[in-house]
Amino acid sequence: MSKYHDRIRLIALMLEECDPKRCTARRLLRFELADAARRSRFLPRGCVVLHPTGEHVLSPLDRAAAEAHGLAVVDSSWNAGPVPAVPRHPSRALPFLLAANPVNYGKPFLLSSVEAFAAALSILGHGQQAEEILSKFGWGRQFLVLNSEPLESYALAATREDILAAQAEFI
Repeated sequence: MSKYHDRIRLIALMLEECDPKRCTARRLLRFELADAARRSRFLPRGCVVLHPTGEHVLSPLDRAAAEAHGLAVVDSSWNAGPVPAVPRHPSRALPFLLAANPVNYGKPFLLSSVEAFAAALSILGHGQQAEEILSKFGWGRQFLVLNSEPLESYALAATREDILAAQAEFI
């Protein structure tokens, strides 16, 4: 378990598909800012899983579940094909955001694991934790700068419908 008990627990479902030198989840693990799960059955029951094809868009309605059970990301390579589904966990897609990582800079929706975590944390009202995890990457702060307006709008939303309405302004 993470040493940050007053924060949202971050869990990376490690599928070992990405380049180890570029894997943002691995760096979070090294700094003890996230925990690893090697299989989906090892994810905490009830944790919110960030997934590109999630059942719903992430919204502040997911805050209680994430604070109680954690927030997980499926750490897989975009080059390996579709991201595998994670059964028995609520899956949430992130709204429109631009990547700031060097591999996919400026591309919508192609976020690294740390960017996905940071976006979710910002939307869920944990902006300081988002800044902390991004600080481990030279380009990390740029993610918040690049997406400042959408992240602010998403954080002010109360429902999934509000998130989708805000997203329409940025697409």
